[in-house]
Amino acid sequence: MPPLRPYQREPLRAIWRSVRSGAGLTFSVMMARQAGKNELSAQLEVRLLLRFAPFGGDGIKASPTFRPQTLNSLDRLRARLDDAGLAGLWQAERGYIVRVGRARMVFLSAEPSARVVGHTASLILEVDEAQDVLPEKFDKDFRPMAASTNATTVYYGTPWDGNSLLEQVKARHLELERRDGIRRHFEYDWETVARYNPAYGRYVQAERARLGETHPLFQTQYALKPVVSLSRTFSPADLRLLEGSHPRLPGPAAGERYVAGLDLAGQSWADASAGWDPAGRRDSTVLTLGRVRPGSFGPTLEVVHHEVFTGLRPDVLVPRLAAVVRTWRPEIVAADATGLGQPVVGLLAAEFGRRVWPVVFTAARKSELAAGLIAAVKAGRLKVYADASAERAEFLREFALARTTARPGGYLEVAVDPAEGHDDFIVSAALALEAAAGVRPRRARGFPGPEL
Repeated sequence: MPPLRPYQREPLRAIWRSVRSGAGLTFSVMMARQAGKNELSAQLEVRLLLRFAPFGGDGIKASPTFRPQTLNSLDRLRARLDDAGLAGLWQAERGYIVRVGRARMVFLSAEPSARVVGHTASLILEVDEAQDVLPEKFDKDFRPMAASTNATTVYYGTPWDGNSLLEQVKARHLELERRDGIRRHFEYDWETVARYNPAYGRYVQAERARLGETHPLFQTQYALKPVVSLSRTFSPADLRLLEGSHPRLPGPAAGERYVAGLDLAGQSWADASAGWDPAGRRDSTVLTLGRVRPGSFGPTLEVVHHEVFTGLRPDVLVPRLAAVVRTWRPEIVAADATGLGQPVVGLLAAEFGRRVWPVVFTAARKSELAAGLIAAVKAGRLKVYADASAERAEFLREFALARTTARPGGYLEVAVDPAEGHDDFIVSAALALEAAAGVRPRRARGFPGPEL
């Protein structure tokens, strides 16, 4: 089996002592992403199965989802058993159980709808990615599994919003440590891991350069600091990076590559007012047009034009949008196809075909777009034209008002509080960045030169 590093062996020894002595302690283990917590867990499970094979007992491991997380844990344990020379000596049962002798590891999903009651954790109870497991689900279905046996319980993961299951357990463990001196919480950020693995340190430094040090994903997954929900997403320094020096363009320039992001208004179509509402009383349809420049950590998007429509019926809106797309000829139009947006996007796709990318806003999709938007702003890869227009002012205003919220399940959300305004320009910009990421780099073509 792969040798464990000192920061992996430290919690393993503490957990093993509790199991062997029947102390029934609980532990929390926070490790930076890709630092090896899953390897620690798998090797612990191998030890358990070998130690209790003659005597019997069940270990339980819960994961936020069955596919892929539970299946990944199963595959990792099977591989480590083979590494330990036990190929052919372990058995798989029911698709979610691994047996060695009379001892078993049972892998269960902690999804809210999963039916898992009836199991008993006599050897250990593990919770993988505990920050993504709902506390109510764990308390109702999983915590009782260790009650009759006083089994050792281990929570693994990274911080999230400050109030996740893992962070609640961490706070309780730190308080207990202050009372009795028994260490229950183990935490290793990326800098600690890098001391033992320089290659990992170089990788994380590149991620920091790509995302920006204050990006929520870097803070939670590498620095092990929770997202401060409802805090302003962008600092004054970030907002300055948004301000480009290029002019606003009335139309496309020859030789440039353009993309577009389309956020469709959610208001009632009954309001026939065609003008933009800069006072912020109604949502608007915003079409962001940007010029794509290649970059080291992803393309840079220079916003060169905005089109804004408010209160137009679909039969009026679609021809106007189509006219703008014909003029600018963007390579990709990433468009909000959620709810009322679906028929509008469908009509645009009927004319422009594969150039129109429908984007349906699920929680996961919105989180991906939010993460990409934050990374682009903090890395200086999103710039808006320099002029005195109301559109540019609203664009910068919305970014200044944006707040980050950490949602259950590990989802990010970037939005403007409705009491403060709208976020049409933000969503449109996020979609334009999505389109820019899909632009393929041009390949140089040439002819063989004369032989020298």
